[in-house]
Amino acid sequence: MINWDELKHTHVVRKLEQVIGQWFGMDIFYVDERGYVRNFDLNKDRKNPLSASLCEKEKSRELFFEKLKNLNEKVVESEEDQFEENGFFSGEKLYIARVTIDQEYLGFVCAYSFFDQKIPEMKDLKKVIQSLGGEPLSLEERYEKFTLLDASQKKYFQELVGLVAQEIVTFHTEISKREERILALNNQLGERYRYDSMIGKSKPMQDLYSMLDKVKASESTVLVQGENGTGKELIAKAVHFNSPRKDRQFVTVNCSAFNENLLDSELFGHVKGAFTGAVKDKKGLFEVANGGTLFLDEIGDMDLSMQVKLLRVLQEGTLIPVGGTEQKKVDVRVIAATNKPLQKMIEEGSFREDLYYRVNVINIHVPALRERKEDLPLLIEHFIIKGCKEKNLSVKTLSKRAMEKIYDYPWPGNIRQLENEMERLIVLSGDETKISAEMLSTPVREHGEGAKVQGVRVSGKLKDALEELERTMIKEGLKRTKWNKSRLAKELGISRAGLIMKVDKYELDKRKIAAQKKDGVA
Repeated sequence: MINWDELKHTHVVRKLEQVIGQWFGMDIFYVDERGYVRNFDLNKDRKNPLSASLCEKEKSRELFFEKLKNLNEKVVESEEDQFEENGFFSGEKLYIARVTIDQEYLGFVCAYSFFDQKIPEMKDLKKVIQSLGGEPLSLEERYEKFTLLDASQKKYFQELVGLVAQEIVTFHTEISKREERILALNNQLGERYRYDSMIGKSKPMQDLYSMLDKVKASESTVLVQGENGTGKELIAKAVHFNSPRKDRQFVTVNCSAFNENLLDSELFGHVKGAFTGAVKDKKGLFEVANGGTLFLDEIGDMDLSMQVKLLRVLQEGTLIPVGGTEQKKVDVRVIAATNKPLQKMIEEGSFREDLYYRVNVINIHVPALRERKEDLPLLIEHFIIKGCKEKNLSVKTLSKRAMEKIYDYPWPGNIRQLENEMERLIVLSGDETKISAEMLSTPVREHGEGAKVQGVRVSGKLKDALEELERTMIKEGLKRTKWNKSRLAKELGISRAGLIMKVDKYELDKRKIAAQKKDGVA
């Protein structure tokens, strides 16, 4: 069944309501399969102003809603798309778009009120208002409020109401898919969801686990590549603690945390008197990690001169401390990590090609969180249980709406950002065991709220405004579906051929856009 109460959170539906209200002066009502109006509560919204003149008074609203309930029986029995001729209230019109999912009728969207022919005489309008329990006050003002739709306007108007119904179907379908996906993930017991401290059941993580199984027993140098916050150090530890070197040292150094001279001393050590402050000999991290593993994080930030020294150690297994003259032999397995495009840096001359091939014997790509959103329930559960245990609190759960917002957010900070978000929610929720969407941080909570339609035009030609809305919806839809025209056409309720024509009309073809960028066309 459709969750009608959640529609107020759907940005496109709200904007379409706004377009219809501002351009046509009409109200939109959502009627469920039983005939009840779901977006307006007579008990709570008595003073809420409506655009439709005949529903200004409480009694008139009650009578109107009762008529909608009676009309629902006719809609159920009628054929699809046969409602635009149904008259109401002595010639006043309303337009209906059915909401049907998998051939099951679930209600309708109703736009009220307008005239498509001749506006009745004022005396007739007075009788209608009185019959509905309203007071015949300011008839002239009410009379002027009514919209008279001509043939061209009626076409666009009907398309807009149809889009509202289609967005409701899309919203319900997406929510159902998410619930099925979460249920399926929770029911999967066969696949591994942990590898040391890593958590995930998604295909990218299963591929990662398979790669780690293959390389853990080798002595080859490993390059771990991935965005910040994806857990590259966890990968390095997993390789080390599942290797023959697991009983020896695992040493970590962040190459971006030191300048050239300090990193030289940190990695290779120095002898007494090598520089001011060198009051005694000091072992470098290569010597400390001898027999074990050295994890070089952010290797892409290493200076070129340091890259030469590192290459020598990797090739020959020897090093010379700063200020020293004697070579020292070391046996260290190196695991490097970076979030930078090393191949591009080679072309630019900021990273040595020979070093790249030396550290990139085995390449491990760590997927970003947005590439493995199937793992969100597992990760969230892990972080919440861990955080609540540390703070001696009862285990909390996320509301359905909060989970939807988390799914929608791209998580640029990856696992680290998600963990921080869960810790924040645990603290702010206090004694509450249910975490609502309102508790989420602003970027997560408001993501996508203004991305689809930034505003509504209320001036100019109606056709231009509707084409602008149509172009925006198609453009954003193509991005959302990754240019899957069949899927987008189904979401928009039009044929694939019709969508392709509109893509050409609005010059949204992916290949043409790429060609324009290549040629430097703005």
